[in-house]
Amino acid sequence: MNSEPRANRIAALFGIRYPIVSGGMVWCSGWRLAAAVSEAGGLGLIGSGSMTPDLLREQIHKCRAATDRPFGVNVPLVYRHAAGIMQVIVEERVPVVFTSAGSPRTWTARLHDAGCRVAHVVSSSKFALKCAEAGVDAVVAEGFEAGGHNGREETSTMVLVPQVRAAVDLPLLAAGGIATGEGMLAAFALGAEGVQMGTRFALTRESSASEEFKRLCTRLEEGDTMLALKKLSPTRLVRNGFYRLVAAAEARDASAEELLELIGTGRTRRGIFEGDTEEGELEIGQIVSLIRDLPSAGEVVQQTVSRYEEARARLRSL
Repeated sequence: MNSEPRANRIAALFGIRYPIVSGGMVWCSGWRLAAAVSEAGGLGLIGSGSMTPDLLREQIHKCRAATDRPFGVNVPLVYRHAAGIMQVIVEERVPVVFTSAGSPRTWTARLHDAGCRVAHVVSSSKFALKCAEAGVDAVVAEGFEAGGHNGREETSTMVLVPQVRAAVDLPLLAAGGIATGEGMLAAFALGAEGVQMGTRFALTRESSASEEFKRLCTRLEEGDTMLALKKLSPTRLVRNGFYRLVAAAEARDASAEELLELIGTGRTRRGIFEGDTEEGELEIGQIVSLIRDLPSAGEVVQQTVSRYEEARARLRSL
């Protein structure tokens, strides 16, 4: 076997060449991004968390028309359309499902009956053990560097991955703060067998995010994202006008109800999809300060693999 990161349990489980998975991000991960990642040898995910069941079905059909390679759907289990989304997934025989924000017991058995491979996202080794008990096929250990909604533990990826690896023997993906081949190699050193990258794929040509959001993100520096909304669900946000409203409310110890009223409805669509970079809710990961370009998703996959190999070679020479 050569050193290319392909012959491992994640690649075998999902039937892909490289153990690289794109995040199933709301307003970013449509069929174009999923198909492009899958065509490049990774696993592309459609983010269903902002879709109706009918829209998801349309996205699945378009993805299948664009690639004959495996792809998947990401489902936040707390989403109000989750039951309808799952029905579409079962009917359409989607090969892979990534679940998050809920109990893996709820849908894993039914998805298995439909022939789906199931991965669940966790923020602690305790939840990883629950995944093993529920019979999931793989687990994603996501550190709090990640964009969007995070676990309450605020455990970093570098701490979380080895803890999850010690707790369970399931095929393991690392997520949160990974956007390069060097990051992938570091995750492998900690016990991961694959990586899930959200921010890096959100900032590609195929991402369905607005161009205004993408351009803003390529200008962000260290410290320009913060974890907020801890009374609701900890969420990593860009420091913009909306974030400053949230920070001010949290500084005066606003209640969860007040924060919900402040957010209102459609804030993430307004910011990420429609391009209101000042008043919209902008979710992106800490690693964004390392990103300055908007390549194709295929280029991201190839660059990640190449830089993984280069970093591995450098380490061998130390």
